[in-house]
Amino acid sequence: MLEKAVSPPSVMSSVYCVEPIQRAANLPGIVFLPLRDLFPDLPKEIYSPGSDISIIRKATEDALDGVNMDMIRSQDTVNILCSEHGFILLGGEPYAEMLRTIKDVVQERTGCKNIRLRVGEGLGLKEAKEIIQYYKLDQYFNGQTAGLSPYGKGVPIETEIGTLYGVARAYDADWFIHAHYSDLRELYWHRLINRALKPFAMSYARLETRGVYHFNFGPRSSNFVQKAIFDSPFIQQKFTFGCFLVMSPMGIIGIDADNDIYQSDRRLMVSSIKSYGKPVRLFSEIDECIPVLDGGKWAMYLHAGGVTFGNLVNAQLDFFDLDVIPPGSGFWLLEKAPGAPKIKAVNPAIKALVINNMWRSMMCTELPINTPTVVVGRDLADMLITDSSNPEFMDYAVTAESLESAVNFVRRIANTDKLIAFDGSWGGINLSPSMAEFMLEKAPEISRNVDEKLLPKWLRQRGIDPEQL
Repeated sequence: MLEKAVSPPSVMSSVYCVEPIQRAANLPGIVFLPLRDLFPDLPKEIYSPGSDISIIRKATEDALDGVNMDMIRSQDTVNILCSEHGFILLGGEPYAEMLRTIKDVVQERTGCKNIRLRVGEGLGLKEAKEIIQYYKLDQYFNGQTAGLSPYGKGVPIETEIGTLYGVARAYDADWFIHAHYSDLRELYWHRLINRALKPFAMSYARLETRGVYHFNFGPRSSNFVQKAIFDSPFIQQKFTFGCFLVMSPMGIIGIDADNDIYQSDRRLMVSSIKSYGKPVRLFSEIDECIPVLDGGKWAMYLHAGGVTFGNLVNAQLDFFDLDVIPPGSGFWLLEKAPGAPKIKAVNPAIKALVINNMWRSMMCTELPINTPTVVVGRDLADMLITDSSNPEFMDYAVTAESLESAVNFVRRIANTDKLIAFDGSWGGINLSPSMAEFMLEKAPEISRNVDEKLLPKWLRQRGIDPEQL
């Protein structure tokens, strides 16, 4: 059952991180646990690590066959809007190929040649430039590429809840295409409510409007912000269609495209619940572990078997369950809602944390404050010391000279050998044998509970009859 550790996707060079000297998969004793050994009924993937990228092109072409593009004329301008996180999924090439295919199909069907790519950034100013260069997107889009910074020039969008602000460059064309993905990150925020619309309040929005989402409202209530933006006349007069990578912990299970984004959103919601329900609930059963952060992105978005570290950090509650009151009404659990559960800021099952590689510039100081944390290498520690988003991070963390020494140290202080590598892996998890044995023991009961009780409940809460699927 247990296999030799699998090499994770390579880490893209970035000013936001340092190059790791060693990856967790190369640690002595680390093994690979295929997810289908845990849950044989996970949806069948069309693309997994090492697959032929032409599969993505064909699937995108097939999905776009059912999309109306008649509104686009040959003399028009079209922006394809995408988000930086898509480029962490399975190394990023599948997302890049979907974007390239959209451009080619639109050009072929409409005769429009002025098709531009707009890359939504997280919090920095250089993410889009790095992505465009790494995936050679500037060449493919004939120099018509640009990033969408949350600090860029804004455009007012009149909505039902008042004036909100998009990034002007996102909407500086006659039409735009929404190119996204259904990766289950931040379940603890969006709860799969208007998930397909979230970039309208994030990737395509000014910082003030992102702040409305994160600070003015809490989990669940914030999710009508993106709906209000998308439903606005300004957006509706420019929107053409959406096209999505449909994700599961196994990899990519399809491409979804539709002129009606709400239909896509509903399909993606069902797909996400069925694909991720069992793996996420398994992570919630972990009683003790040592995560090793080992991928090139922000901590909360690093994957282990397609499940993000953020979902482990917040695994104390079942966030698929809409009866669960969100634990916070402000960003990162800063404020408690009346009647909210009393939970820790970081899942207490995380007994210690090793940071081998992650990006700076996203608030995460609650990690070392609440969990013994070891940072690998002086270069990474120096980068975190100067991180303006986490100015006190290294006041609570210590530094190790190597990944092996860090792991040996935390094993002793945490009194557990249960390691799990968040290294960008899909289809299975690089982990220690003891962690694998725990998951194999727990998986059958998790599977039964989700099939018989939780999955029907989650679906009915969202107005879907499980018997009709």
